[in-house]
Amino acid sequence: MQKVLVTGGTGYIGSHTIVDLIENGFEVISIDNLSNSDEKPLDGIEEITGKRVRNYAIDLCDLEKTRQIFAENPGIIGIIHFAALKSVEESVFQPLRYFHNNNESLVNVLACAQEFGVQNIIFSSSCSVYGNAKELPVTEATPFQEAECPYARTKQMGEKIIEDFTKVTKEVRAICLRYFNPAGAHESALIGESPRTKASNLVPVITETAIGKRASMNVFGSDYDTRDGSCVRDYIHVMDLAAAHTACLRYLMEGKNTAPSEIFNVGIGDGVTVLEAINAFEKVTGEKLNYILGPRRAGDVVSIYANRDKAERLLGWVPKRDIEEIMRTAWAWQVKCAGV
Repeated sequence: MQKVLVTGGTGYIGSHTIVDLIENGFEVISIDNLSNSDEKPLDGIEEITGKRVRNYAIDLCDLEKTRQIFAENPGIIGIIHFAALKSVEESVFQPLRYFHNNNESLVNVLACAQEFGVQNIIFSSSCSVYGNAKELPVTEATPFQEAECPYARTKQMGEKIIEDFTKVTKEVRAICLRYFNPAGAHESALIGESPRTKASNLVPVITETAIGKRASMNVFGSDYDTRDGSCVRDYIHVMDLAAAHTACLRYLMEGKNTAPSEIFNVGIGDGVTVLEAINAFEKVTGEKLNYILGPRRAGDVVSIYANRDKAERLLGWVPKRDIEEIMRTAWAWQVKCAGV
């Protein structure tokens, strides 16, 4: 089997992507320093797929330790690079930590790809690179606006690092996947979103509130120029997102890329407000949420959602799940974790 390295493999998106890769015939190894996860998702992956994935708990900012993993695993044909700090709010208060971790780890991964002859790289980028876009939906050609937080700036910088690197390193080709708001869980409820630090993404905040882990939740901003005053986001089911990574890997392996570095938006292609997401959760679960309309949060973009035509046309990728399925699977995962 062809071997793929997934960095951040015990994290939320990484673990779900590993499932999709294995189900599509790939062998997977993981690097994750466990700073915001643990190795429990590996048990869920094994129960779903029948395959035990090895994780190397090293810091990718340590180049020599990263090189050792590549040396021990010859024949890696692709890297999917998820590993990064990702909290918008935290990045505002700890910018240097985010610049150091997210960009240095990427540079080390690229250096090892070049040294060890890994030709295919998929970079976990983000819709946050667009900032407050002047036109919606955003396409891959939409110009960057000012980053609203240091996390978003690390993704803008990461894309440019990859672009410059692949221009001169002809044997390495890359895709930057700009995905929108991953949410939901595997339909088995064996893996899902379970960060070690306090959840800040909307959907786990909703499910934690509903299960009683939080007394209430805040809706950050009710006076935006949107349908109901709350922020608009494009929520993509994590298993649809996982499938996009596998599709990108095959696209590169088959030599279909038209440039050394390409960009794809990965989202449902429609915007949902925070209040609409809450209503969808209440509809599919029958649970009522205790939420508070609060002030705006630093670093938040007002509205962002995707034009995904390019991914459909070139990758053959189409999302299969909607906001209600996102809420249904996220709630099943939360209930299982709580042992209810």
